[in-house]
Amino acid sequence: MTGNTPVTVLGIGSMGRAVAAAFLAAGHPTTVWNRSPERAAALVEHGAAQALTIEDAVRASPVLIAVLTGFDATLDSLAPAAGALAGRTVVTLNSGSPAGARAAAAWITARGARFLGGAIKNVPAAVGDSDTLLYFGGARAVFDEQAGLLRALGGDLAYLGPEPDLAALYESAVGATLLPALLGFLEGAAVLATRGIPAATMVPYSRNWLRMIESLLPILAEEIDTGDYTKLGSSVDLFDAAVADDRALAAESGVDLSWHEPMHELVRRGVAEGLGAQSISSLFEVMKQPAGWAGPARRAPGFMVASPLRNPES
Repeated sequence: MTGNTPVTVLGIGSMGRAVAAAFLAAGHPTTVWNRSPERAAALVEHGAAQALTIEDAVRASPVLIAVLTGFDATLDSLAPAAGALAGRTVVTLNSGSPAGARAAAAWITARGARFLGGAIKNVPAAVGDSDTLLYFGGARAVFDEQAGLLRALGGDLAYLGPEPDLAALYESAVGATLLPALLGFLEGAAVLATRGIPAATMVPYSRNWLRMIESLLPILAEEIDTGDYTKLGSSVDLFDAAVADDRALAAESGVDLSWHEPMHELVRRGVAEGLGAQSISSLFEVMKQPAGWAGPARRAPGFMVASPLRNPES
């Protein structure tokens, strides 16, 4: 499609505002809609058109970008304009479950529109940057047709595959590290605070620690994909032994470390199932079959799970 494709952005919270601003900056005629219309004022000042009804918003553009709270909110918002969806493309950039994405795709396509499920893997301030990653699941033809438009939101586009729920699936999988990492930093800050030490002093060391963890990810993935849990060197037994240190720290500092207990339970289960000498990545076997698990899955030598993540040029 041409570089000046008209686009409608549905939902102008912090991410929606950033998305609409990026389209405006790239020269796309941009219509915005939100349940609270006053939120559009700043975007209108910068050249956006404001639709006061959802039907007007849908009819304004051939491409609709939904940046609402979730898939239910997206469908609830679109329902009054269902008759105007035929022939248009709906791209979702909201959060939600894979099941929610599949339901949204089915509802939207049943009304004659095309669906592309996506996710922005960065903060609103980075929307439009050359290194901001967006990934998408849905029909390849739809992705290819809209790639030029979507590149206004970030220079790193990835096509995951034809299933409409893949972006939501990867959001769940990749996003699983976010809350534990943030809670870990907050915990560290709380421990330091008991000694009157500012959290800022921890930042350089936390950065180095996160880079070290990043360097281990390929090894973890290889162990999981091959079923050979001998390469990493950090065993389940090692983490089990550290449980006592966690409890000692909680007692000394008075900091609430109770959020560790589910992790400790996973480690205990791993030891009980005979995984103590294996790499910590062997807990994958515990986590994937939490009920009635009867030991590590037997896999053929050289078994690998191929990633569907593909560069859009592939």
